[in-house]
Amino acid sequence: MPVKNGENKLLRSLKFIYLKIFRINDTPQKIALGFGLGVFTGIMPGIGPLAALTLAIIFRVNRASALLGSFLTNTWFSLVTFLLSIKIGSYLTGLPWQEIQRQWIEILKDFHWQGLLRLTALKIIAPVLVGYLFIAFILALMVYGAILLILNQRKNRSKVPKQKGET
Repeated sequence: MPVKNGENKLLRSLKFIYLKIFRINDTPQKIALGFGLGVFTGIMPGIGPLAALTLAIIFRVNRASALLGSFLTNTWFSLVTFLLSIKIGSYLTGLPWQEIQRQWIEILKDFHWQGLLRLTALKIIAPVLVGYLFIAFILALMVYGAILLILNQRKNRSKVPKQKGET
């Protein structure tokens, strides 16, 4: 069965990301924390790569992995995370998600900055922001743990002395 061009590009992209993350010369903790920080800032609307780089410098974690994490999540998850943030944020703030979603659709249909700044708009921004914070924190924590685990396993495997006859 032949590989489609789109699948081939996806596999090459995943391999590129893998190589970029796991060939960084830094401690596993700094790489994983940088990537997790990048994922967090990439999911949060409006802050992205510049915030990831700034926070990586402040927290002294790996800047390359922070940028990579931010670039990977910055645009790709926008629609999914927006819808999830409405539901999760509404649940966490005790508001009906259907009403929050309806009001967001109204604002987005006829978008004007002044509409976003109205007092009623602030009532629908808070639950969405809470939802984004929750999603970003959970995903960043999961990514941090997964990358740290993989990097530590690779590090431990490379320390194991080779047996006679192994290449």
